[in-house]
Parts: sequence; structure tokens; C-alpha cells
Amino acid sequence: MKNILYIGISVLLLFIVSCNESFLETTATDNYNESNWWQTESQAVSSINGCYAVLREDQLYGNNALMEENISPNSFNQSGDILLATGAHTAGNETVFRDRWNANYKGIGRVNILLDNIERVQMDDALKTRIKGEASFLRGLFYFNLANYFGGVPLILESPDFEKQANLPRNTRQEVIDQVLADLDYAASVLPVSYVGSDIGRATKGAALALKARVLLYESRWSEAALAAKAVMELKYYGLFSDYRGLFQVENEGNKEVIFDVQYKVPEYTTIFDIQIELQLNVAPTLDLVNSYLMSDGLTTEESPLFDPAHPYDNRDPRLQKAVVIPGYMFRGGIASPTKYFSTGFGFKKYTSYKDDVVQANINNSELNFIVLRYADILLMYAEATNEVAGSDPSVYDALNQIRSRALMPDITPGLTKDQMREVIRHERRIELAGEALYYNDIRRWHTAEVVMNANVLNSKGEVVQVRSFNPERDYLWPIQEITRQENPALDQNPKY
Repeated sequence: MKNILYIGISVLLLFIVSCNESFLETTATDNYNESNWWQTESQAVSSINGCYAVLREDQLYGNNALMEENISPNSFNQSGDILLATGAHTAGNETVFRDRWNANYKGIGRVNILLDNIERVQMDDALKTRIKGEASFLRGLFYFNLANYFGGVPLILESPDFEKQANLPRNTRQEVIDQVLADLDYAASVLPVSYVGSDIGRATKGAALALKARVLLYESRWSEAALAAKAVMELKYYGLFSDYRGLFQVENEGNKEVIFDVQYKVPEYTTIFDIQIELQLNVAPTLDLVNSYLMSDGLTTEESPLFDPAHPYDNRDPRLQKAVVIPGYMFRGGIASPTKYFSTGFGFKKYTSYKDDVVQANINNSELNFIVLRYADILLMYAEATNEVAGSDPSVYDALNQIRSRALMPDITPGLTKDQMREVIRHERRIELAGEALYYNDIRRWHTAEVVMNANVLNSKGEVVQVRSFNPERDYLWPIQEITRQENPALDQNPKY
């Protein structure tokens, strides 16, 4: 099979392993194959679990999940992600384009197989409906990922079929987004608000509504985005976890702020985030990010009487010390050494398993779940969308001030214009969500990437460690990788690649 759409989602790689030879016209009874798989409830549950498993692919929410930080002003990787960060990428010299494409279509294929076959299974109707809702949520997530990075892509809604799908052209972005929203609406209509026991972590009604809000926000459909975010808020199920740092600790997984996360567990399914972030410094905060944190009185370093140039990181927004390792301050039970954080002079704490006041040996395998959607983001989405529709009304202040209160920061200054509030919201998104691989998508949808990414990356000493470039005529979308287009010549390339 030579077409990537088919290879990535081939039925032979999904749920069924068969050694049955068709010319014998027999059905094997000691292994699973197409003729004996879709029969039991446990097989249906195993099949949806196989759909979830794709989320742990490196180019989705696995080991490379934080790559987007390094192609934003937030972070730097001196040994990887260089081509995209510097604008030197082409359709042929960067594997992430092909890998991201493959991983999402692999998930889509698994979902489509399940949806095409689950009606054959004799099982509890309520569970069957729930599984279909989970599958629809996942298909919406996979297709949203594709549309977000590539624009229009082939829209496939049935089981993999090489003859039918090998040379499909791209659907429009709007057609893909319409399908994403249809899948999420169905999921939201049938999924429960919560689960218990071993089912915790599955897609919920809140997850479907939250992802719908993100999709609509990215599409600048402000009034609809605000309504979707408000629908999550009105579930009265989620809230802000009390400790911003603790939100990203293993012992607090599944807290009330988490709407949807990708599950990890030692030793079965692990990540190497601790190695990447703390040892290899492959995701290193930039001076620009660190300097963007306000003082604890809500003022800039230029305005605040609390700022001391001799101790520039004292009296900052408390989220700085909870998200970023600052040499000279406590981390891992000792004072962080400036020589250790060789990449930019800073390190990330988010998505590491370490604590400030506990001496811990190096951790090789992490089981910290990767959070895809959390309630603080819902509040930020609601504030942004509402401000774009109606300006800075009281509900916008309320949403933002909930986040600021948790961070121990003062309330937003009252009486802001719509434009002033927009800048406040964008700043708050950057700070609250720093280190979570979301800012790259924000600067693209805001169309500010051409400004903030055409800049030098500085380390803690103010030295240039990377010169970046962003071409606004090209770089707001990724190219379809050369090999993918060789396998399917019907795929048109994105502009300027």
C-alpha cells in the first residue's frame, strides 16, 4: 500500500490480527479477525480504547506534544524544532508535517471502523450510544488538528478503503470544520457529564462542548464560541483547582479543572517529559516569556514600585515561579544553579514531576497526564469571544478575575475599552497557559505571528541564541509533506511551498 491515508489507518494495524487464509473458506476460532471481532461488548470497549490510544502518538499528545512551545516566543530548543522556528522549513525537509498527518488519520481510521461496525454488536444500548459519542468526539479532535495546521484535508467518514480513498483531493477547510462541529454536537448530546472508576478520563459532555468552543474560537466565530464556553460553565461541574502548580502534579490528576486529558501510567504508557524538559532542556523558556510576567501588583516592571533591577524576579506574578525555573531560587530541594540551565538560563516546571522543596532523583518515565482542555482556558475563551462581540462587559471581568484570584493577582483594571481588554486577554492567555503548547496556535489565529516571530530569541543574559523568521504569506499553514503528495498527487499544496 503506497498511499499514506491508507497506510496510516489500515484496518490491518487496528483491532484485528488474522491468520485466516481466505482460500480455505474457514473462520479461525483461536484468534480475532474481521468475521469474529464485532460480537461482544468487551470487543466494542476494546475498540474505543484503541481509538484513545492514538492520542499518545508522539506527534499528538505524546513525547513531542510540547514542540509548539519551541516555535512560539515562549520557548527555545537548541537541538530540535529549528527549521520551523527559523522559517527554514520546506515541504520536504521536516518530518513533523508527515508524522502529524499520519497520526491524525490513524485515529480517524480507527474511529471510522468502529462507527461502521458497532451496530453489529449485541450489547447494552446505552453503552453503545456512549461509545459512539466518544468516537465522534475523537474524530472531531483528529480532524480539528488537521484543519488547524493544514487547512482543508480529505474528509473520510467511512472505514479505510484503498480503492476509494487513495487519491482523494482535499475538502475545503469549511467542510472539515462543519464535520468537526457536527461530530462534537452529537458527542455533547449523548455523553455523560462525568464518569466513575476505570472510565474516568473518557470524553464527556463537557469535553465536547469545550472542544467546540476552541474550534469556534479558532475560526473567529465569536458569538458561537462564547455560547459554547458558557455551556461548559453552566454545567457547574468544573472549577479552578486551588493551586496553579499543583494542577500539573501527578497526585492531583483528574481534579475539577481538568476537562479532558490524555492518560499515562507507569509502566504501561509513559512519557519522557521529565527528561526533555529538566535534563535535556529541549523546552526552555525564553527571556521574552519571563519578562512578560507582570509584577504582583498587576503593573509592568517599568510602572511598578515593587521592581528591583538587582532582583528582577522578586515580587512577580506568582505564576512565574510556579511555571518557570529561575536560577537562584528553590527547585528540587535546592537552589537552582545558573550553570545547569544552559539553554536559555531558565527551565520549565510545568509537565515535570519535580517539586520545589523536595530533593528528587532524575525521573526517566513520567505518568503525568497531558491536559488538552481545562477550565481556566474555558474562562479565557469565554472572555475573549464575549469581548469581541460585546466589549468588556461585567462577565468578561468576572471570568478573568477568577483566574487572577487563583493566581493571587489583583483584579483587572475596570473601565477598559474593547481594544484594551483584547490586549489584557491575550496577555493573560500567554501567562496562564505558558508551557502548554497553545501559544503558537494563538499567535497564528490572532495573526500576530508575523510580528512576534520575526524576532531574536534571547537567553537570561540578553544574548541572542536564535534568529527567527515567519513568512506571513506562507507560514500560517503547514505544507503537506512531499512524500504524502507523491503518494497522492490529488493533494494540492498550500500556498508558497
